Amino acid sequence: MKINVIGTSGSGKSTVARGITQKLNIPYIQLDALFWRADWQGTPDDLFFAKIEAALAGKNDWVIDGNYKRTQSIKWRDVDMIVWVDYSFLRTLYQAVRRAAVRAWQQDEIWAGTGNRETFRKSFFSRDSIILWTLKTYRNNRRQYETLLTDARWQHVRFVRLRSPKETQSFLSDLSLLKPSTGLL
Repeated sequence: MKINVIGTSGSGKSTVARGITQKLNIPYIQLDALFWRADWQGTPDDLFFAKIEAALAGKNDWVIDGNYKRTQSIKWRDVDMIVWVDYSFLRTLYQAVRRAAVRAWQQDEIWAGTGNRETFRKSFFSRDSIILWTLKTYRNNRRQYETLLTDARWQHVRFVRLRSPKETQSFLSDLSLLKPSTGLL
């Protein structure tokens, strides 16, 4: 199975992707870990795309966590399933705020080797705030994802839309019946 987990910042993509990875025992690829470099510097697209290609190379099964619309042609080339974590705005905002506060408090490095850590100032009081990003992108992202569901280019892909933690738990429970590399229940 080749699965991409998408959703607005703070929706719980990483949590869902790790849950799928654990259930199916397949490799986990986090796009943010491939994109972000030290001092919150992004990776130029040519290098970013090469990192994604290298991460996917030779793998029959994987779970990719992340959006990055410009990477669709790479990550969706062979994708079997797209899981959209589509929780309500209030739930997503709550999760984004909680995650930012915990990360700022704990000061853990977010992606190994980058030195990148959340701070209260960056998370809550800057233009680069993940909270502000969630507020600004939630509605537009939902529109774009809804359009993807009906896009003829992706009709061969199985879309799963998770609208609540309860639906997510049910989905993850049902995954134990899925056989990696075949996608069959």
